[in-house]
Amino acid sequence: MSTRPHTTGGRIVAGDLTLGYGGNPVISELSLALPPARITCIVGANGCGKSTLLRGLGRLLRPRDGSVTLDGEEIARMPTGKLATRLGLLPQQPLAPDGITVSDLVGRGRHPHQRWFRQWSRADEAAVRSALDATGLTGLSEAAVDELSGGQRQRAWIALALAQETGTMLLDEPTTFLDLAHQIEVLDLLAELNSEHGRTVVLVLHDLNLACRYADHLIAMRDGAVAAAGRPAEIVTADLVREVFGLQCEVMDDPLTHTPLVLPHPGARKRR
Repeated sequence: MSTRPHTTGGRIVAGDLTLGYGGNPVISELSLALPPARITCIVGANGCGKSTLLRGLGRLLRPRDGSVTLDGEEIARMPTGKLATRLGLLPQQPLAPDGITVSDLVGRGRHPHQRWFRQWSRADEAAVRSALDATGLTGLSEAAVDELSGGQRQRAWIALALAQETGTMLLDEPTTFLDLAHQIEVLDLLAELNSEHGRTVVLVLHDLNLACRYADHLIAMRDGAVAAAGRPAEIVTADLVREVFGLQCEVMDDPLTHTPLVLPHPGARKRR
């Protein structure tokens, strides 16, 4: 599988970041630094600002105040083409053009690498083929995206992100619509891209136990702010889960991975 990015994973830093969609901001004066060439998972209850933060880090949402830098360069000032070769973003529930095939959709991940003097190349073909193989979609390459199941569509979008071959990847709930086996398959793939090719991977995930299992760095959010950040083994406690998710639980050592394993108490949803 050829998945070597054109640039190595980058360091993302947000300084005094304020983000919103109108009215009161969702996130106010938030500062954080994401470790390069590591997997960071962002977790928290619905509506806490996870996706808003990811959109701000990927320049899909313009900050009201503050800045985001990638390896010291402010992304708001980067030319779009340059940023697209260094940072890839898979938003939540993206939309594909009607009738587009899987291979054509994945091929769009190569657009940032095109120039007027350099059109489709063998390298582009290899990147698309590799991305389709990695996501198990080679046999569906000529199928229409709108005819696929929800899980197959999600894998097609992940393949597009892989074909882009950026050093940094931001993915908003990439395991949505996937059954457990395919969730593990996708997360294993992202872990491989990180460990073997040095990509920085930033994920929004709903499943706290999967986040603990795969993350080198975990960000737990509550009400638009960072409640805790660090290695999962250092920050995930019953008190943190109660604070962030309003859930009574026990946290134990996962016997297979030795990462935190959260076991909710039956019927113990804490009223907030």
